[in-house]
Amino acid sequence: MARVIVFDVNETLLDLGALDPEFARIFGDAAARQAWFQQVLQSAFVSTITGAYADFGAIGMGALDMLAARRGISLADDDREAVRVGMRTLPSHPDAREALMRLRESGLRLATLTNSTAQVGEAQITNAGLRDLFEQTLSADTVRRLKPAPEPYRMAAEKMGVPIGDMRLVAAHAWDIAGALRAGCTAAFVGRPGQVLDPLVERPDIVGADLREVADQIVMAETGQRAT
Repeated sequence: MARVIVFDVNETLLDLGALDPEFARIFGDAAARQAWFQQVLQSAFVSTITGAYADFGAIGMGALDMLAARRGISLADDDREAVRVGMRTLPSHPDAREALMRLRESGLRLATLTNSTAQVGEAQITNAGLRDLFEQTLSADTVRRLKPAPEPYRMAAEKMGVPIGDMRLVAAHAWDIAGALRAGCTAAFVGRPGQVLDPLVERPDIVGADLREVADQIVMAETGQRAT
């Protein structure tokens, strides 16, 4: 039984689509935001695999420079600042608060676990109006290893005071689900648009189209309570 439920933040709880207008302004193409975030993830994985740590904010700005270079665009300092501020002030997905309240009211303990620094992660959850629902906001930066390396998941279980097998990670990314499962957690996948599970990774026991579906399944699995 996983009485502690830990949430990924970017894309799982918060809507990165809110950055699209800035990317449309800077690059003339709102879809550039998706290309940027894919580069962020690629650079984060390289950092983790090679053991040359960089924090997620620095990786994000580096990825922005790479995207600009690829597209032959010269970035202004104001452009970088707009993306940096935008990441701290992302809105939550419409289903987030209701789903989180359902879990809390069922007696489950909630926390976040993000690759962003602790300061940014705290600002994101506070600005999105969700901070009151979480016991802790945790950051992979604490252990200087980014998800999906095992250290962040182990740190989260330790901070929450439970064995790692008693913690469930909720995420909208196949790579995060893989990292959690292989670190010893259970997991739940949120099928946000465009997100799919990796067929080469064991399937989590909970999969839903949105956070409401996932929350109902978690409550049933962990407490035996059915959705009302």
